[in-house]
Parts: sequence; C-alpha cells; structure tokens
Amino acid sequence: MSAPIEHTIGIVHVEPGEKSAKGDKDFFSSGRSVDGTPSLLDYTLYAEETRKREQDTQTQRFSAVTSQTDSELVDARLALRTASRASVFYLITTAILGPFNAPFAFSQVGYVPGVFLYVIMGGIACYTGLIIWRLFCQLDSDKHPVKTYSDLGERIFGKWFRHMCTVLQSLQIIIGIGTIILGNAQNVEQIATNRKICFSVAILIWALVGMVIGQIRSLKEYGWLASPVVWMNLFIIFVVMGVVVHSPPNYAAAKAAFGLSPGPVMTARFVSLPLFSKVNGIMQIVYAYAGAMIFPELMAEMRRPMDFWKAMCCAQLLIVTVYILFGVFVYTFQGQFSMPLAYQGLSIYAWQTVGNAFSLMMGMIAAGLYGNIGIKVAYYEIIEGWFKGPPLMSTKGRIVWSFMVLIYWSLVFVIGSTIPQVQTISGFVAAIGFIHFTYTFPPLLLVGFQMQLDASQNDKGDTWWNLSRWIRAFFYGKWYYKGFNAVLFLGSLAMAALGMYGTGEAIRATFASGAAATSFGCGVPV
Repeated sequence: MSAPIEHTIGIVHVEPGEKSAKGDKDFFSSGRSVDGTPSLLDYTLYAEETRKREQDTQTQRFSAVTSQTDSELVDARLALRTASRASVFYLITTAILGPFNAPFAFSQVGYVPGVFLYVIMGGIACYTGLIIWRLFCQLDSDKHPVKTYSDLGERIFGKWFRHMCTVLQSLQIIIGIGTIILGNAQNVEQIATNRKICFSVAILIWALVGMVIGQIRSLKEYGWLASPVVWMNLFIIFVVMGVVVHSPPNYAAAKAAFGLSPGPVMTARFVSLPLFSKVNGIMQIVYAYAGAMIFPELMAEMRRPMDFWKAMCCAQLLIVTVYILFGVFVYTFQGQFSMPLAYQGLSIYAWQTVGNAFSLMMGMIAAGLYGNIGIKVAYYEIIEGWFKGPPLMSTKGRIVWSFMVLIYWSLVFVIGSTIPQVQTISGFVAAIGFIHFTYTFPPLLLVGFQMQLDASQNDKGDTWWNLSRWIRAFFYGKWYYKGFNAVLFLGSLAMAALGMYGTGEAIRATFASGAAATSFGCGVPV
C-alpha cells in the first residue's frame, strides 16, 4: 500500500473553512473559502474522507453526507465509479496512439538518441502521470468531484487556468482528429493505387463520415468498438514486422513524401540531418506519450482512484517496450525510407492495403471518440457555460449538438486540407498541446499546490504581492522537490518552444520542396 498522501505532499490538517488572515486570490485560486466556495484546504479534507471510504470496502456511503441533496450527489457519484484498474489499464493503452510513427522517429534521430529519448520521455511521462494521480487524490471527493483536467487546474490556479486548459484541450483534440483523417485520406489514396482521387476530396470524404458518426452523443455507444482496436493494432504491428524483412521499402511513397530517390538502406547510431528534422523526430516521440490529458477523466470513473498508479505504470512500461522494439526493428530494414505511418512504407501492395484497411477502421473509431469528447468540451464551456443554453441531453440540446458537429468537422477538414502532411502536423500537435498536458502542466500544478499549502503555515497575514509570502511558500517544507519540479516545468516549456520551431520549419521545408501536397490541392503526399 502506498504511503499516505499527506506524507508525500505535506498536507496541513485544518478544519473545513479555516482561513488565513488575508485574501490569497492574487495569483492562485484561493487559500480559503470565498462566497461559499471551498478553499484548497477544504478540498483536501473532503478528499481525505473520500479516500478513507474507498479503502473501507464495507462502507458504501460518504460519512460526511449532511443533507438530502448531498446524498443524491453522492449516490450519483458512486453509480459512475465502476471502472477497475484492469479496465483503466486497457483504456490507457488504447487511448494513446499506436507505434506506427516510431520507425520514422528513429530515422530522424538515429538508434542511440531514439532509444534514449523513448526511455527518458516515457519515464518523465510516468512521473508526471503520478503527479496527476496524487493531485487528483488530494482534491477529488464525493461532494466535490474532479471530472476533467480543467477542474484540477481551476482548484489550484483559478478560473483563468481552467479556461486556458479548455482552449488548449479543444485545440489539441481538433488538430489530432485532423491528423487522423489525414492518415485515412492517405490510406484511401494508397488503396486506390495513388492519385486516383483528389487528395482534398479524400479528406472531405472522411470529414463527412465524421459528421454522420458525430451525431452520437453518448460515449456508451462507442464502448463496444474499443475492444477490437487493440487487436487490430497488434495485427498490423506483426504484419509490418514480417513484411519489411522480406521486401524492399516503398520507394515511391518515400519519393512523394521526402523527395528521396531509390538507393541502399542506411541506418546510423546518430543521424546527420537538419535541426528541424531532428526536432520533428523528437516531437514524434513526445506524441507517443500524449495520454495524460484524459487521466483525470479515467480516475473519475474508478472504484478506487488510489489504484490508478498501478494501471498507469504498467501501461507506460508496455508502451515504452513496444515503441522501442517496433521502431528499432522497422528502422533497421527501412532506414531513411521509413514512413510516418509504418504500414504505408510496405512495398507489397496487398499487405499495404491490409494495413491501410485496418487503419481506416481504427482511425474512424478514434476520430469519433475524440470528436465526441472535443465537441462536449466545447458544448459545456460555451453553450452551457457562457450562453446558459439547454442541457446537452435535452431536445434543444440535440439540435444545438447537431449544428456543432457540422461546424466542428468542417474545421477538421480545413485543418487537414491546409497542412496535408501527416508527419509535420503530428509533430506540431505535440509541440502546442500534448507536451503541455503531459510534461508542462503537472509539475506546475504540483508546485502551485504545495506553495499554497506551505504559505498557509505560520501565516503572517501577508499576500502574494509580498515577497515574504513567496519565500515562505517556496522554502517551507521540501524546497528541493519544488525546485526540481520548477526546473522540469521550465525545461518542458523550452522543449515546447523548440518543438514549435522545428515543426514550423519542417512544414515550411515540405511546402518548399516540389514533392509536397499543396493546401486544398489534389497532390498526394504519399
């Protein structure tokens, strides 16, 4: 059993509603109750009671229920908490994208940096996942549940951070869906033996399919489709590994995508390529661990969120192992001709078509799920939050939802047709969104959480405008741990900036070469 949370993070036990002398809303959310809203310390106490209840299998109800309304909220909360750690392990492994861009990442950086970065990034992603788990367990309770990543940020830094998370999450999802339909459009072109369909039309076809399946509002309807996706992924992995051993690379696809002429396969421990190409390869590795955004949503439906770390660590270990083995194996046989989607690098048309066909099914299931989540985030924030519109599951909500689906997938089409290069857009997504939710925000949230709690110790009545409060907040308690997470936060910001530069240069270089598909054009990038 893991160590008590308060021993790890340094919780101060106070009574709910206890206050410091002055307001704390200058930079952080609040150090105390304001207008009836629980303070950060209140949230931790409610969470402590909930964690105790979860550990006692005989106790089925929250001990602090004080009214009929509280009772109804708790009953609804407990009804949702049905997921086990085994099911969460399955969800994490299926939510994170497959390893089909791993060979391309190795072709951009080489064997040594590739293996090193996959291990290091995987380790950091696991660490930041543990941070999210700890913060969730410290702030989530039956009475005040944490449902999304934005909820977690709001309780520590306030509404401004919630809005920022919502915007980034929405942007991340919509560009991620654009990446998926780009891959599907490339699959269609290759199945049609290339250039039989205008590429922008192929993108439009999948956007229209998304508009149809997007009319489904409930995630329950997608649930039965999720199980086969894992086995489809494994099947394609084994097919690709078997075919690349006995056949040459797909020179035609490499020529269309990178302008490379046929020649001997070359591999290297360290690859000599322009900086932006190496950065783009690194972003592919970052992309491989982009699952932390949904961790709070998964924990919100677990019977015992304290068990989340077991499922997450096992999933991360499996992901690191598969990515490295598959990436190294395929790169060894295809070298510089490795494609961003490995199965599109197969020169045998029949097997290439098998990979493309399975990918079409997996892609649309994934796009439908991400689209459903993305539209719901927008609906809750804009329609219900800003405009006080109808509830999602109402009749009027059904009408609004239908229009939002059409608008959302139209934006996806615009994004896909504007930058029709899957290898560059996926790196760009990693730089502007995935890297923050996985690497940047978790250490920042933990530092903010600890500093607020430590600042309340021996409170002298100062505020965040006073240097004395910052000194006490940082140096009280485990200052070296705060310092480590602050450095990790700054390093992640620097990596994000470098990633945006590298992928921006890669997009510019792709369009500068005559081989690239043009915006809203019919040219095929494979």
